[in-house]
Parts: sequence; structure tokens; C-alpha cells
Amino acid sequence: MENKLTDMVRSPRREPVPGLGVTAMFLGAIALGALLGLSNPVLGSRLSQGIDPTLLAMVGLLFFEVRLRAVAAGLANLRFIALAWGANFLVVPLIGYAIASLFLTGQPLLYTGLLIYFLAPCTDWFLGFTRMARGDTALGAALLPINMLTQLLLYPLWLWLFTRHTGVADFETIPSVLLQWFLVPFVVAQAARWFFVRLLPAATFDRICRDVGSLIPLLTAALILQIFAANVTTIAAHLEAFGPIFVAILAFFVVTYGLGEGLTRLFGLRHPEHALLAMTTAARNAPLMLAVTAIAIPNQPLVYAALVIGMLVEFPHLTVLKQLLLTKAVRKGTRA
Repeated sequence: MENKLTDMVRSPRREPVPGLGVTAMFLGAIALGALLGLSNPVLGSRLSQGIDPTLLAMVGLLFFEVRLRAVAAGLANLRFIALAWGANFLVVPLIGYAIASLFLTGQPLLYTGLLIYFLAPCTDWFLGFTRMARGDTALGAALLPINMLTQLLLYPLWLWLFTRHTGVADFETIPSVLLQWFLVPFVVAQAARWFFVRLLPAATFDRICRDVGSLIPLLTAALILQIFAANVTTIAAHLEAFGPIFVAILAFFVVTYGLGEGLTRLFGLRHPEHALLAMTTAARNAPLMLAVTAIAIPNQPLVYAALVIGMLVEFPHLTVLKQLLLTKAVRKGTRA
């Protein structure tokens, strides 16, 4: 057991590391967008006109990736699904609210963006890190549609519960916005997926799914570039507030790591389930939340900037978390 687990750490399978390249791409999008917005405000304004089409394309691709049949497969391990759901949608929101309130009192826009970042669990790239940490990716795939549908349904409730005193959001318009911008794209994307599955060879459909997965980070980077190009002066005027955001995000990751460790011991989870729980409670769904928030709370670049900072910190954190989980697995094998 010891040798096998040690080999996993020293010689992992050759898989892409989603964090490194995506983090660099997002940083490049911020830098290029800021440069364009500062050097040519007219061009920055024109780029902002592409935000809505980029959002719609990104939302459609995110929904295309949702595998509804995985929900039925996940019911085979209802105990873990219930545990992960409760951690993500009952415990983690309270943790996020406490940390955001502690670090960003008096900054309603940044507070709202940070809180939105904390609330929604990841529905895509966390599976790559789960795989590298030798977690249960089949069970993780069952979590994806459950997490996505739950966070969209809870989004108006979260904003009302946690930000109703900030004056940032217009709560009356949010349900209709979600209906128009997310229910319709969801139905269209799932219909397209249904037809592709039945009309295309399996190899072709798999290639399309891989291409879709590759396009989502690119569209997210394009959205970040457009946001920063159009709003760089507003964001630059509040740079001093981003230090507390960075510290708050690190505190969130430390606390959620402790949550995963505690639940693992309490429920006696095996390493594959432990790794999956740690990743799903740590990784956040910033791309979808960025899209939802840009539509539901328009013209608030500081809210969006807080979400983007969360994305930048998250990937290095998940890389470290992956190594911690593998190291813990080796130690457990050594003791055995």
C-alpha cells in the first residue's frame, strides 16, 4: 500500500494541470484589459459592448456540460451526496458570510462580490484536481448537475439573505433575469446535448465535449478582459481594498479545509471520498457566478473584480490542496 501511494505522488499520470495555465491566462486578461482601457478608453467602451454575447456563449457552454443522467448515478451513494450538498449549501455559505462580514465591513460592493464567490461550489474544473488527488471523479460527476441547479435556484435567496441591506441588488428583477438568461439557455443547451448524443458517433461527441471544456476558460478570460477594459479606472480607484479580499479568501480556504477534515473523520470517509469532499468545498464556481452577477447586478465592476480575484487565488490553492491530500494518503498507508 505504501509503495503504491508513494508512486502516485512521485509519478502521477500525465494529466493537464488546469490551475497553472488558466491562472496565467486570467492574469493576462486582466493586464491586457487594463492596458487597453487606460490607453484607449474608447476601445474599452467598445469592448464592453461584447460582454452580453460573451456571457450568453459562456452560459450556454456551461449548461451543455451538465450531465443530468449523472444525478441518477449519484443516488447510488446518497449518503455522500447528502453530505457534500449539506456542506456546500448549508455550512459553507455561513462560513463565507462570516468571513466576508469580518474583512469587508463598510465596502458593500466588494463585500457582495466576495460573498457571491464564496457561495457557489464549482461545477467543472474541480474534477480535474479531484482526479489528480486520486479522488472519486465518478461520484464527483454526479455532483455537477446537482450543484449547478441548486446554486442557480438559491442565488436570489442568497442575495436577499446576505446582501439585502447593502442596496447593491434589485431583488425584484433577479427572478425574471434568471428565467430569461439561464432557464432558456439551459433548455437549449440540454436539447442540443440530447440531439448530439443520439445523432453523432460517440467519439465525435466526446471530442465536442472536450472542445467545450477548453472553450469555457477562454470565454471567461475574454469576459475578464472586457470587464477590466471598460471599468479599469473604477477598479484602480479601489486597489487598496483588494488586500483584505486576498486575506479573506485565504482564510476561507483554510476554514473549508478544516471543514473537510472534520467531516472526513466524523463520517469515516475513504481517501477517494475525502479528496472529492475537500475539492468540492474548496473550489468555487466563479465563471458561472461572474456571468449570473454581471446580468443580475449590472454595471458594478467592483463586484465582478472581487469574483475575479477569487479565481486567481483559487487555482494555486487547489494545486497545494491536491498535494496535501496525496501526502496524507501516503501517511495513512505507511501507518497501515
